[in-house]
Amino acid sequence: MNYKLLENAFSKEDINQGIKVLKTSQITMSKKTLNFENYFAKKNKSNYALMVNSGSSANLLSVAAACNPLRPIHLKRNDEVLIPAVCWSTSLWPLVQYGLKPVFVDINLTDLNMSIYDLKKKITSKTKAIMCVHLLGLSSNMSDITKIAKQKKLIVIEDTCESLGSKFKSKNLGNFGDFGTYSFYYSHQITSGEGGMIVCKNNFDYNLLKCLRSHGWSRNTSFHNYYKKKYKNLDDKFLFINSGYNLRPLDVNAAIAHSQYKRLSSFIKIRSNNRNLIINNLQKHKNWNDQFHFILPKKNITPSWFGLPILINKKVKVDKKKFLKFLDKQGVENRPIVSGNFLNQPAIKLFNLKTKGKFKNSEIIEKKGFFIGLHTKKLSNSKAKFLADKMLEISNLK
Repeated sequence: MNYKLLENAFSKEDINQGIKVLKTSQITMSKKTLNFENYFAKKNKSNYALMVNSGSSANLLSVAAACNPLRPIHLKRNDEVLIPAVCWSTSLWPLVQYGLKPVFVDINLTDLNMSIYDLKKKITSKTKAIMCVHLLGLSSNMSDITKIAKQKKLIVIEDTCESLGSKFKSKNLGNFGDFGTYSFYYSHQITSGEGGMIVCKNNFDYNLLKCLRSHGWSRNTSFHNYYKKKYKNLDDKFLFINSGYNLRPLDVNAAIAHSQYKRLSSFIKIRSNNRNLIINNLQKHKNWNDQFHFILPKKNITPSWFGLPILINKKVKVDKKKFLKFLDKQGVENRPIVSGNFLNQPAIKLFNLKTKGKFKNSEIIEKKGFFIGLHTKKLSNSKAKFLADKMLEISNLK
């Protein structure tokens, strides 16, 4: 027996929807993508939604839009952006690539997200944006963050790649900031293999994102007619008005993601039930002695669990790396809590990124934190017991 990060999440209907697209002549981005974008925006209660080829691309495109000189209020080189020290690499690197200065903020151990106390200490006159990273289905304190952003006139980007379907005070994460990003990678709440989505509040940002997603051309944007009239000597099929990328998804990915997204509420419930079953099996096990601490959602948070985050308790003296290697050998797939403390990564030194203050809680996550996957299919009692048996071997390791 083993326990993977995620077992096959594709249903026959998901596969059939993908095959239908493959049998047509239109595999690249077209009607299936637009249909899914509209459906996602409606169900997620977002004003606008734009699909891209990954969650990392969604982060990149959001930062690109926030920095774009066409945007009336935009970020400039050397502007400071607050970001949690426990984050994903592609939450951070778009900031660096656009010449912004990341200012790292310590996290709370209670919700794995930015400490508002530390965030307030790090704000300066150069602070112009906040990059929230909602970890593993949990939520940043969006009441305080939106209040601070309004007071200081800060742009807010929500990296919601691990928290699709999570809510803060009954509002879907991703809808609080100027931009919200999501990922449909294989182990996430829904999957299309690869894929991502960006949501935003206004028509201008939506059209700017469309322009930047497709090479920087004006085609299929509200800007097109203006530039078509202004530059009559140019072929309007290829009228490049801005910088840009090719971050478009395939229609086949959109069709599969659309099929999956219809079952999101069911997936959320199953993952939550599986989480409870795993915890119950651990806590009722004959060898249970509070070896682990489980992160619980705060009062205002309705989580859509990405995985089961766990902290090894202080009294357990076994090195985390040794324990996780043991789990790997026993067939229990596991991961660090995102990157651990990203400030320990060698790329921080490579790009000479500065840090300010102490990151006590981020270091605890580095040394004591890990997570195991939560599946979108009901977990059997025998597999939950297998997990408990293997994980509680931690008491026998030296």
